Amino acid sequence: MLRPRIIPCLLVHRGGLVKTVQFKDPKYVGDPINAVKIFNEKETDELTVLDIDATVNQAEPDFRLIANLAAECRMPLCYGGGVKTADQARRIIGLGVEKVAMSSAALERPALISEAAGEVGAQSVVVVLDTRTLGARGHEVWTHNGQRRTGRSPVEVAQEVESLGAGEIVINSVDRDGVGKGYDLDLALAIRKAVQIPMTFLGGAGSLQDLGRLFETCGVVGAAAGSLFVFKGPYRAVLINYPTPSSKDDLIARTLNKP
Repeated sequence: MLRPRIIPCLLVHRGGLVKTVQFKDPKYVGDPINAVKIFNEKETDELTVLDIDATVNQAEPDFRLIANLAAECRMPLCYGGGVKTADQARRIIGLGVEKVAMSSAALERPALISEAAGEVGAQSVVVVLDTRTLGARGHEVWTHNGQRRTGRSPVEVAQEVESLGAGEIVINSVDRDGVGKGYDLDLALAIRKAVQIPMTFLGGAGSLQDLGRLFETCGVVGAAAGSLFVFKGPYRAVLINYPTPSSKDDLIARTLNKP
């Protein structure tokens, strides 16, 4: 039976692990490989690693880093950053990664989604939609680390990428990134109702209760977070952490109303 997933999201910048606030001011928080080792010990459901430099710098994926991450990682791994071709996706999967995430390139050339799905299988193709809130005008998808507008709504784009063969969609809130005030539940529910493929939501989680509210609202989805799993306490001391298996099971059972 499918279960909700709790997913740490690690950002790589200049080879180091960082955390941003609203996609700005990256703060160094450690070594990516060391973080993977700790999450292995904590029996993490899944891990997402995003290279936030690659697309902006028009660089290809860092295959050496990917190989090192995959060799160390004992849970399903999703990697994104700089993926522009189906051949790159195939090479990443060949290194031992379970899922390849793409964003800007897939939105600029949607055929890439179908090409990658044909090369590695739809279950391994993840499309990340970075969203911003525009007040009364609703939400809009942005690209290139939240720097370029698309003029399109997340629901519309989510439906399109599903039709093109994506196996999963990640909705990443630029406005809520690193803020810790909870997920955008209205947007999450709207997209949950609009598409059938697996979804993960990222941006805003400041506590396990925020994850619980997402599960209560949307059911079986992925709850991803960055700050929640790399900082601890009101002074945001760097400490890699993750719910214990028992507390995770209790959270999921409670929020989905299962005894």
